[in-house]
Amino acid sequence: MSSHDTRLPLSRRGFLLAGTAAAAALAVTPAPARAQAAGGRRPFGRFGSPAARLTPQTLYVDSRGRGDHTTVKDAVTAATGSGWTLVLAPGTYRGTVAVDATRTEATWIGASEDPRDVVIVHDNAAGTPKPGGGTYGTSGSATTTVQADGFTARWITFANDWLRADHPDITGTQAVALKVQGDRSAFHHCRFLGHQDTLYADSIALTSFARQYFSHCYAEGDVDFVFGRATAVYEHCHFRTLDRTDLAAAPYGFVLAPSTAAANPRGYLVTRSRVSSEAPDAFYKLARPWVPSSDTTARPSLVVRDTWLGPGIDAVAPYTNMSDAFPWQNQRFAEYRDTGPGARITVPENRPQLTREQAESATRETYLGDWQPWKEAC
Repeated sequence: MSSHDTRLPLSRRGFLLAGTAAAAALAVTPAPARAQAAGGRRPFGRFGSPAARLTPQTLYVDSRGRGDHTTVKDAVTAATGSGWTLVLAPGTYRGTVAVDATRTEATWIGASEDPRDVVIVHDNAAGTPKPGGGTYGTSGSATTTVQADGFTARWITFANDWLRADHPDITGTQAVALKVQGDRSAFHHCRFLGHQDTLYADSIALTSFARQYFSHCYAEGDVDFVFGRATAVYEHCHFRTLDRTDLAAAPYGFVLAPSTAAANPRGYLVTRSRVSSEAPDAFYKLARPWVPSSDTTARPSLVVRDTWLGPGIDAVAPYTNMSDAFPWQNQRFAEYRDTGPGARITVPENRPQLTREQAESATRETYLGDWQPWKEAC
């Protein structure tokens, strides 16, 4: 999907209402290879099978029992060490999954090559009670957690389908779909579905400047739904803000909330992407800085360039504070050559702009250094 493709991916809300079979029906007309894979005769598409293994370190996952494992969690448990590939047949895989730091250089592939067909989903929130007492907290709410370096995912949906409306007694409403902390973590043609804190692009430690790359991905939510301290590049991505019935007035939420460490020269870079909305015009802020209690010296960094900002973004005041003790004006926020109604500059002091010279270093190459994930073949 190009950065200005008008075709909207099926949202998490639509996925919940439709169910798996209807969700597949609502997807775009599949290519023959994809249809064959999703239809069941070849659940793993062009990526082999247990009888014709892609490599000795390839495992096949299918909820209907036609692979090596029926759950992603079991496949990850079996894939000890480095360099494993998981091929996931179409299906909904419910449950939490964790890739620890020892399982490096892993690759997950959605076999149908359409992320709507392969969904990894669970429904914990920060305030959800844990079986042994206490609550999960934001990090613990994640459906999928990836700590290992060198992780790559293609054509997969990572979702958290916990809903505020179903749990009015819970105040900790953060519900993470994916928390990724490893260096050289790449996501191509993936979807991230949730409401608050959907995509947690982070690092394993304050002193670790994890590099992450998101290409042709879709993320949706409302409050801080792309957040964390990673050095992360979002290229040709689509961010969609959701409507809300629980609030009577703006703002409904915030797209980005970086928490970049002060020592890290680069935080989030959004380039050649777009931001659309289900909500009324100007009901969303583009970003606010997150200075967490665990790192009160953080200086959040965000550049949004060459990106279309729809009318859902408040063009007059696109940034706001998370805490007045850390005003956004003291952080590292800037834009460059953005377009669309949400990018109109009506109050210049509210829209810091890069100079042409500064923009020359606001590139994926500068942010990611010697790692070039955009050259990886799909």
